[in-house]
Amino acid sequence: MTQTVYVERKSGTDLLPYIPELARLRIEVFRDFPYLYDGTIEYEQKYLQTYIDHPDSVIVLAFDDEDNKIVGASTAIPMRDETAELQKPFLEQGYDLNKVFYCSESVLNKAYRGLGLGVRFFEEREAHAAELGGFEHITFCCVERPADHPRRPADYVPLDQFWNKRGYFKHPELTTTYVWKDLDDTEETAKPMTFWLKHDR
Repeated sequence: MTQTVYVERKSGTDLLPYIPELARLRIEVFRDFPYLYDGTIEYEQKYLQTYIDHPDSVIVLAFDDEDNKIVGASTAIPMRDETAELQKPFLEQGYDLNKVFYCSESVLNKAYRGLGLGVRFFEEREAHAAELGGFEHITFCCVERPADHPRRPADYVPLDQFWNKRGYFKHPELTTTYVWKDLDDTEETAKPMTFWLKHDR
């Protein structure tokens, strides 16, 4: 990692000064495949309020030291504090929500990729879960797009191997849907999401 990038964990109201910049970064990064998210600043700010309202949540922020600009971020929160659509598959499969820690999303400016920040994001979120204590499973979910999707880049490489190296494995029995508006679409549609799971104990 270069000397110009540093990482900090923030929780609760400590996040307030960073919300506008973080919202803009999320919209920028999530426009790319596979998310193709056509978002708004207003929605992002409302979404990020969840992490301010729940003190056990965390956002890992990556800054460029030259101008203190946010270049990446990674979010996480106990599953007990998440929405019903995320909790549902775990409840149906008999998981105790109090023992599941959810790694929400990671976003990173393209110019700062390949510096090890993706690994660092996982390390920091897992460390936060360990400090809270009591979690047996750490999870995240990703969108499922068809192989022949018209916006799939020819050089697109899924992150499956990266996630496997971090100890996460796909669990097809744990699925949900998220609703958002894709680029070029006129209305929101439901997207299938599959969870990946790491057993912490």
